[in-house]
Amino acid sequence: MGKIGLFFKRDYCGEGEGHDAIVRAVSAKAGDCREVFGASDLDGLEVLMVFGGDGTILTLASECARRGIKIMGVNYGHVGFLAEFEPERLDEAIELILSGDYHTEQRSMLRIFYEGEQYFALNDLVIQRCTSGSDFTNTISLRAAIDGAIVDNYTADGLIVSTPTGSTAYSLAAGGSVLTPDIGAFIMTPICAHSLHSRPVVFGDRSTLTIDRLDRRGAVNVVVDGNTVATVCEMSRVKVIKADRKVTFITSSDNNFFNKLLIKLNIWSK
Repeated sequence: MGKIGLFFKRDYCGEGEGHDAIVRAVSAKAGDCREVFGASDLDGLEVLMVFGGDGTILTLASECARRGIKIMGVNYGHVGFLAEFEPERLDEAIELILSGDYHTEQRSMLRIFYEGEQYFALNDLVIQRCTSGSDFTNTISLRAAIDGAIVDNYTADGLIVSTPTGSTAYSLAAGGSVLTPDIGAFIMTPICAHSLHSRPVVFGDRSTLTIDRLDRRGAVNVVVDGNTVATVCEMSRVKVIKADRKVTFITSSDNNFFNKLLIKLNIWSK
């Protein structure tokens, strides 16, 4: 086993077995490990153990994908949908990494082009109206096209474009369908559309999606995996394709997507 990195959302590790105790526990068994504070600390790692919620995992997911580093999440957050283990299973998680006897699951990403920059998203791209201050906007008008064909013009609070991974996050809350992780598709979900016919659209991940703004009534936020990368009144075209990199997660042998969906989202099955 190569080097193991430890990445913390410290606020989530303050009770019970805190940050120092976790570092000692992993070091005692793994030995060759180090704490990671940002992307510059990732070089040379084989596995990154992330202690936090989904937001913490998203922080370095793209950089791990770029370097071929596998991620194992230990949930110290709220829902923790991306985390494979709960804190009480920490010892089991460490043993699994050390044994090398684990399964992996690859998750697709969005590659987003905007204003000469490119961004990568494991969860989603959100284009939405500003809701505070002098930039407050009531609704925005957006046009979406797939492979050059217009899908619809939306008057709404915004649009969400999500991967299968992100389909269980904001998109689901906005009325989008759940996509299983292995499906070769993305989903575009309008946010509070002022329409009787605007519905989520699932499209193949080999397609190219473009989004243009049709109005100039106030500012919009361009948000990638929860981080606002631009706040603008005149939004230029946003282009979205499937990224050529994937995020690799370490999973246990009993990993089951639908069981996790039921448990994490508090849906009880009979």
